[in-house]
Amino acid sequence: MKKGQQAYIYAALSVMLWGTIPTAFKIALSELSIVTMLGITTLVSTAVLFAIMFVTGKLCLLRQTTGRELLWSALLGLVNPVGYYLILLTAYSRLPGQVAQPINMIWPIILVFFSIPLLGHRIPARSFLALAISLVGVYIISSQGAPLKPGRSDTLGVMLALVSGVLWALYFVLNVRDRRDESVKLFTSFAFGSVYMLILMATGGSFTHALSIKGVAASVYCGFFEMGITFWLWLKALQLSETTDKVSNLVYFAPFISLILLHFIIDEPVYYTTPLGLLLIIGSVIYQNRAKLA
Repeated sequence: MKKGQQAYIYAALSVMLWGTIPTAFKIALSELSIVTMLGITTLVSTAVLFAIMFVTGKLCLLRQTTGRELLWSALLGLVNPVGYYLILLTAYSRLPGQVAQPINMIWPIILVFFSIPLLGHRIPARSFLALAISLVGVYIISSQGAPLKPGRSDTLGVMLALVSGVLWALYFVLNVRDRRDESVKLFTSFAFGSVYMLILMATGGSFTHALSIKGVAASVYCGFFEMGITFWLWLKALQLSETTDKVSNLVYFAPFISLILLHFIIDEPVYYTTPLGLLLIIGSVIYQNRAKLA
């Protein structure tokens, strides 16, 4: 099998798995508190990332980590998984999954604006138009089937979903500045994130409350397939691909898979405004990416 074909197989598996995550989020949050759910997910993700490093022979790279790099990982661990997922999961707890996930996808556009002060890049003029289009998409999605009747959706939930996208863009830029191996960076930030979450769980009483088997199972699933195994599959797809653009665009199928699963597994009604707004956001991102290449 050619490398290009393998790349598409790895990418397709990643997209299908990521498409299941909003449903798993909603199931876990219906059974557990946000802190307990995120604590379990983070611990599982950290264990999976460690196992991936072991299997791929990259554990030796940990010995080369300097004290300064550890401090940087401690900072990144506060941003992701702790800050990012606490905000995102709060948005999921207040909004339908089909609303929270697409709004979060605005992050590639925000990324361009962060790249000015942090990476010294210039913003293409069309990025401002892309941002405006994506914000229209956010409004349409948040209307939940009633675009002419503003205020139907939870305003705080929508704002939190937007903030999570901003935070992810910030994490992405900060991560680019770190020249270490990707698996090392992710594992060390999640290791610190696990410590932070254990402290939050201890102070929040997570260890004294009875746990739902269903909630724990959904949280463990998220730990495996939100950042763990799926991240490795996606990296393999990018490494095997001759051009990353076509493979990267496959990730935009994940929200449409999520819509189907959310509807049939947890009975979320699919508002016609969700795919419409989602197409606007995805279109604006693709438009902006082409603008960068122009």
